[in-house]
Amino acid sequence: MPTTRPIVTVVRAGRQSYAAGLRIQQELAKQNVSQHSEFRNFLLLLEHDPVYTIGIRTKGYTDEDEKKLRKLGADFHRTDRGGLITFHGPGQLVAYPIINLRQFTPSIRWYVGTLERTVIETCRQMGIPNATTTKDTGIWVDDRKICAIGVHGSRYVTTHGIGLNCSTDLKWFEHIVPCGIEGKGVTSLTEELGRHTSIAEATDVLLDSFRKIFECCVRAETQARVTN
Repeated sequence: MPTTRPIVTVVRAGRQSYAAGLRIQQELAKQNVSQHSEFRNFLLLLEHDPVYTIGIRTKGYTDEDEKKLRKLGADFHRTDRGGLITFHGPGQLVAYPIINLRQFTPSIRWYVGTLERTVIETCRQMGIPNATTTKDTGIWVDDRKICAIGVHGSRYVTTHGIGLNCSTDLKWFEHIVPCGIEGKGVTSLTEELGRHTSIAEATDVLLDSFRKIFECCVRAETQARVTN
């Protein structure tokens, strides 16, 4: 870990289509860094319109499956992140760290583990002490997934990230096998806490957890960078 804490700038992008979210990530990740300048780290926070996304392991999803999912009123995207199929939509806090791991620890394994610990700490602070990792990807409360994790790294610069269910309509997940894991369910902060839990409430806690677990300085972005 560097002696000085890395700086991470928070970008709050609001509600965006998945395609728009990808464009924002690409803009933030594509930086001209010279020996006289340093990569600027970002934490992109947003909420997606309904969309099913598939990672680099498609596990047999066909064009016909895609048509069926689109008929539900959701978009469909194939991505370069890790992991299998999942859902993003209203009521889900999506966080995409766009960071250069050379300023932290240059290891994707370290990064994924630190991201997992950040979500677990967020859940703990929210009042869910038993959120944890398992042999399956993501963060779980017993046998119910509360947060999907799928990341991508290129030259130690990360994209994609997490989708934490806050007040998500869990019926969207009934049409897929979330992340390709059979026989397990999906949950949300609202479901576990027994009260409506907004993205705004979860965001405040996530930012505090991210700052502590990643050992960085978190700064607010003063203006929106990209819109639909």
